[in-house]
Amino acid sequence: MDPTVESEIFKALETTRLLIGDRKEIQYSRCGRTDKGVSAVGQVIALYLRSKLKDIDAHNKHSGETVPEEQDGQPEGEIDYVRVLNGVLPKDIRIVGWCPVPSDFSARFSCLSREYKYFFWNDNLNLLVMETAGKKLIGEHDFRNFCKMDAVKVHNYRRNVMSFEISPCDMRFEGHQLYAIKIKGSAFLWHQVRCMVAVLFMIGQGLESPEVIDALLDTRTLRKPQYLMAPEIPLVLLSCEFEGLKFSCSSDAGQALHVHLENECRLYHLQAAIFQEALLSHLPLSIGAENKDSSSNGVTRKKASHVPLMSRETEPSYEERRAKLETVKLRA
Repeated sequence: MDPTVESEIFKALETTRLLIGDRKEIQYSRCGRTDKGVSAVGQVIALYLRSKLKDIDAHNKHSGETVPEEQDGQPEGEIDYVRVLNGVLPKDIRIVGWCPVPSDFSARFSCLSREYKYFFWNDNLNLLVMETAGKKLIGEHDFRNFCKMDAVKVHNYRRNVMSFEISPCDMRFEGHQLYAIKIKGSAFLWHQVRCMVAVLFMIGQGLESPEVIDALLDTRTLRKPQYLMAPEIPLVLLSCEFEGLKFSCSSDAGQALHVHLENECRLYHLQAAIFQEALLSHLPLSIGAENKDSSSNGVTRKKASHVPLMSRETEPSYEERRAKLETVKLRA
């Protein structure tokens, strides 16, 4: 439901009169979709826009096959798309660069890889065991037990994870170090990263062994056990990789973007300082000590005994979902 990042971008395109048709006419494509609450700092979309360059066809569409000489960081004489769009977009949405592309380019299907980061606090997690388990995800596997299955649209659940690592970030809070899981793959299934992270957290807490990854990747004898995926807020789409693309931005637009992001960082640090002041000034220390859940990572849950993943109720298999869909079709 609106507003979404996509809807706000199209509103800005309409306001600035850069659109030259509806979504089908402009051949709009996006590299990927993110869940509500998930952020992106490297999302890529592709579409035909109004242009000042002469290398366009009868429908005012730039071919992208030849690129004019650059001036001030972008093709000479072209519209400063970054500056124009950022001038009307909401403050939490920004265009960071643009690039002419061939007419057959697709932001989704031309993408070589996507990279995600998932931030978390190291609250008594065994990072070494988590990283050992995470390495088991590298390679081409069937990840149907690590996603929300869409049996209507998705029929192949094999995906290729290229790299996995856990590293510390330059941030601490009350003695706790912020870390990030960075995972790169050719493509990802619906909720795949959040499901993988949820299982890794169980392993890091000592509730599951790393071998549970092997069991979940073996779809011959197992259906997905029921478990909650990791929260959406800490997940970020970091980058999308394409062959031969060079995104550009004018120096003025780049400077304005840098100042804007710096100001936003300062604002959020100020807000964090206010919450920390409340934490230090108004709450008895005993409240925090007695109710602290060291493994929450952004989620407040009632403490309960852990049921091993392999002993839980399972979700319907792909075959069972398809059979149910066919039954509904026949009845209709």
